[in-house]
Amino acid sequence: MNKVKIRLNDRVVITTGKEKHKTGIVIKVIEKKKVVVSGINIVKKHRKSKDSTNLSGGIFKEESPIDISNVAILHHETNRADKIIFKKINGKTTRVYKSDGSIVKQ
Repeated sequence: MNKVKIRLNDRVVITTGKEKHKTGIVIKVIEKKKVVVSGINIVKKHRKSKDSTNLSGGIFKEESPIDISNVAILHHETNRADKIIFKKINGKTTRVYKSDGSIVKQ
C-alpha cells in the first residue's frame, strides 16, 4: 500500500486546469485520490431549505475536490513545486523534498 505524499495542511500549487499556478492549503484528503484546497476549485451548490433541521436554503459557494495528481507540494524555502520521497531517518519514515533532501515541515 502506497503512502499519501500530500497531507492535511500542506501548501500546494495546482499544476493543471483552470486554476493552474494558484496556491492554497490542503483542507481535506479524500481516500488517497483527491484533495480539497482552500480557495481553489470553488463551485456553487443549490440547497433546498429543510424545516426539520432549521437549515436555510439558497446558493452556497464551496470548494470541490481536485485529483491528487493535479497538485504538487510547495517547497517551504524556494516557493516552487517539488516532489516528495520517503526516507528512513532515525528509524522513522519521514517525507523529504526530492530537490535538496530537506525534511518537509509538519
